[in-house]
Amino acid sequence: MAAPSLLNWRRVSSFTGPVPRARHGHRAVAIRELMIIFGGGNEGIADELHVYNTVTNQWFLPAVRGDIPPGCAAHGFVCDGTRILVFGGMVEYGRYSNELYELQASRWLWKKVKPHPPSSGLPPCPRLGHSFSLYGNKCYLFGGLANESEDSNNNVPRYLNDFYELELQHGSGVVGWSIPVTKGIVPSPRESHTAVIYCKRDSGSPKMYIFGGMCGARLDDLWQLDLETMSWSKPETKGTVPLPRSLHTASVIGNKMYIFGGWVPHKGENIETSPHDCEWRCTSSFSYLNLDTAEWTTLVSDSQEDKKNSRPRPRAGHCAVAIGTRLYFWSGRDGYKKALNSQVCCKDLWYLDTEKPPAPSQVQLIKATTNSFHVKWDEVPTVEGYLLQLNTDLPYQAASSDSSASPNMQGVRMDPHRQGSNSIIPNSISDIVNSVKSEHTAMKGTSVKNKPDLKASNDSNASLHSSLSANASNHNSCVVDMLRKNEDPHTSANIGVLSSCLDLRTVIPETSVSSTVSSAQTMVTQQTIKTESSSTNGAVVKDETSLTAFSTKAEVDETCALPATKISRVEAHAATMPFSKETPSNPVAMVKAGERQWCDVGIFKNNTALVSQFYLLPKGKQSISKIGNADAPDYSLLKKQDLVPGTGYRFRVAAINGCGIGPFSKISEFKTCIPGFPGAPSAVRISKNVEGIHLSWEPPTSPSGNILEYSAYLAIRTAQIQDNPSQLVFMRIYCGLKTSCIVTAGQLANAHIDYTSRPAIVFRISAKNEKGYGPATQVRWLQECHCW
Repeated sequence: MAAPSLLNWRRVSSFTGPVPRARHGHRAVAIRELMIIFGGGNEGIADELHVYNTVTNQWFLPAVRGDIPPGCAAHGFVCDGTRILVFGGMVEYGRYSNELYELQASRWLWKKVKPHPPSSGLPPCPRLGHSFSLYGNKCYLFGGLANESEDSNNNVPRYLNDFYELELQHGSGVVGWSIPVTKGIVPSPRESHTAVIYCKRDSGSPKMYIFGGMCGARLDDLWQLDLETMSWSKPETKGTVPLPRSLHTASVIGNKMYIFGGWVPHKGENIETSPHDCEWRCTSSFSYLNLDTAEWTTLVSDSQEDKKNSRPRPRAGHCAVAIGTRLYFWSGRDGYKKALNSQVCCKDLWYLDTEKPPAPSQVQLIKATTNSFHVKWDEVPTVEGYLLQLNTDLPYQAASSDSSASPNMQGVRMDPHRQGSNSIIPNSISDIVNSVKSEHTAMKGTSVKNKPDLKASNDSNASLHSSLSANASNHNSCVVDMLRKNEDPHTSANIGVLSSCLDLRTVIPETSVSSTVSSAQTMVTQQTIKTESSSTNGAVVKDETSLTAFSTKAEVDETCALPATKISRVEAHAATMPFSKETPSNPVAMVKAGERQWCDVGIFKNNTALVSQFYLLPKGKQSISKIGNADAPDYSLLKKQDLVPGTGYRFRVAAINGCGIGPFSKISEFKTCIPGFPGAPSAVRISKNVEGIHLSWEPPTSPSGNILEYSAYLAIRTAQIQDNPSQLVFMRIYCGLKTSCIVTAGQLANAHIDYTSRPAIVFRISAKNEKGYGPATQVRWLQECHCW
């Protein structure tokens, strides 16, 4: 974690949509990138459900329906997958609730639920300021404040320390309340405390931690409940314990419980001698407890003043949500005006990155030309940008566009036993090709920036994208992915190579429809819908639909073989498929092996980049990238170098957030194309007929001459695939001039069902001109049932 002085708070600005009015006593949870807020009060109790999309920087009001609960404040609010549970809270002054509501966020549908009462004892009484925590299929309710008076106008407070367990049904509904028998001393009665549940990774039982709260005076005690033994204890902690407080927030990220804000005593007051009479104030102090070592660390103390408005001002009754390793804070009250008998509420939204981002996935190829790459990598949640770097064995000098710079690859063959290479496997039926399957997520954005731009975005790289087949009614939808195959003896090295050139120009507009769905009209699904694809070089496209599920989808990807003497494997999942000897996974080793330094391609806002140039390092410099608390590099002062045809380049990428640059990804290697080969077939369609299926496609948009023939291949079952499912074996099922073919039921009976993502039958189609075969289009035909 960064030192206190290095905390890099960000205030969110320029958001869109209906911003909720400032409030306190509200609650928030996260569903993926969405922050969902309910309740709270300020000049009346709020009853709307507000959603903030942290990716698109957009607020929206979903159209909820069903048993909509009344507005409430200081209630319990937990999230289980895509359902949210609300329990209790204040519904009007002096009147509290003990009702339970469930929201199915996949449909924005509210439902009032009635749990069975405990087998012995009464169900929870109406209350506010309680804690309500989820672990597994159970919610744990502790404490709160009840009103002893039957007259809501005559409030007689009673602090609670009762403890209940609520068992949930899977997906929807609840079973009922129970009162667990606990051991040890029970925490004293309190309200407006916090409770979190944490379980050590790979060991230990889950434990609930209760901190602070109010019982006439603010508290600073820490309690632990072992949820397996139901034993209460008070852990001995190290470090400086935060001041006594209530109405603060507690959030767990990793093994740390972050405590922010709340009501604390005024400086210099002796709260031990007169706890009920002292004055209280809001705080912006920020600490965390390491839940493994029980050590407190102060990040922002109560004595630190903020004259530059560089962090949230003091507040209490706010909400905090953890999304990835980022903490979001919204609203809350920052004071109490006795003369006006009113609260002063904050209207601001802040976030803080608690640690550097993890390494992204390897860089993956979408498209290559003779002098450029279109690359992408998996998105890393809650980052502000990505630093992309490359190096090459070529001398760093002005690039030549002369195609003679490309090596002459005639007569070159691949060694079938060499690690990292694909090979031709002879087969009496037809040509069979080995390849490696990999998968990754697709670009969600359309803009790529070569200049640093780390501001919060509200552009087209929204999280609400859906990739549909052109014929959405066809449940046998397909997805496209390219590779290169050449059957001529002198170009056999071009089959299934992984460092490849691609042409995706025809795929996205013709085989899929990307639609941005209005946030206010979307629904959160219980599982993320993805479009996936594969290729022999990791050049794949996958789109992720975060809100709306569809029954059909298209999957797109393409690769193109390189006539090259040195071919390296690029894997999207290095854990299962190791790198070839030509592609070390250690960046230091790569630099030593090639005696080349890493050069910046640039800083990109989205997870995709069009690479045609890179920046040259100044003499004697090891790196030009300085991100985080220092300024981003000024690329305008640096010289650029163009990419060269037929040349291998190594890539790596790192994510950037408020804590700086995270670790780099594993290394990928791609080669620019050699001119003259045809592009990939496009607009692939699959439909069922009486004989089996009808497979059709459109000619390449860039044939580079006359198309002589097409070949179509089917991935088939073999013992080799059973031993290594990531190694697909293809059999040619068609060769001819027509742009369609029939795949018979007999052929489909031998098809391999690929389970690397959703079950699918895999086809490949490629075109041949006078120079040879170009990139192939790979189609993953999704299977609902395997009846072939």
